[in-house]
Amino acid sequence: MLWTVVVLGTLTFAVSLAVPLWFQARDQRLLIVTSGSMAPVFDAGDAVVMRKVDDPSQLKVGQIVSFWPLGSEQLVTHRIVDLVTLPTLEQDEETGRMVEVLDPDTGDPAESQYLVTRGDANAENDPNATPYTRVRGIVLEVHPGWGWVLQWAGSAVGRAVMLVPPLLALGLLELLAVRDSRRRPRSTTPDERFVDAYLQG
Repeated sequence: MLWTVVVLGTLTFAVSLAVPLWFQARDQRLLIVTSGSMAPVFDAGDAVVMRKVDDPSQLKVGQIVSFWPLGSEQLVTHRIVDLVTLPTLEQDEETGRMVEVLDPDTGDPAESQYLVTRGDANAENDPNATPYTRVRGIVLEVHPGWGWVLQWAGSAVGRAVMLVPPLLALGLLELLAVRDSRRRPRSTTPDERFVDAYLQG
């Protein structure tokens, strides 16, 4: 019974580490979904597999992408509904507002490629278009329920639940082994002097 606790706890912890690493080895990432804005495709508590975008030409209308909206560092995963060319914007450090970037050669507003996105469960598009440069990757597949499991496994409580019982079980097994060794009768060995006398006799 105690060895079962040790094996199960160790295997569970190993799997919680191995699953994300397996996807990383394939140049992919697991993202935990925290809202229902893309229901019914995926919902809060699910996990999505994302592949990094190296070439903006890979982006197409209808794809689901993960990106950082302008002025935010919170990752959003929504569907592309349009690809447009718009004036390049950047955040003003003093006011925090988005302002147009001017071409240093002509003084005209610089232009960039943007994508318009919307969550499948939302009635309207996202407030701002997102430049291609802020797209992190394309969603390849969905794993329902994985998000809750991965989030729990990565938490302090989850790690404790996976590791403390096996460690306690190992400690108890060691104590039982010590107790058994003390109860076991010692084997009697002939006195060395007696053996010497016998051999010489």
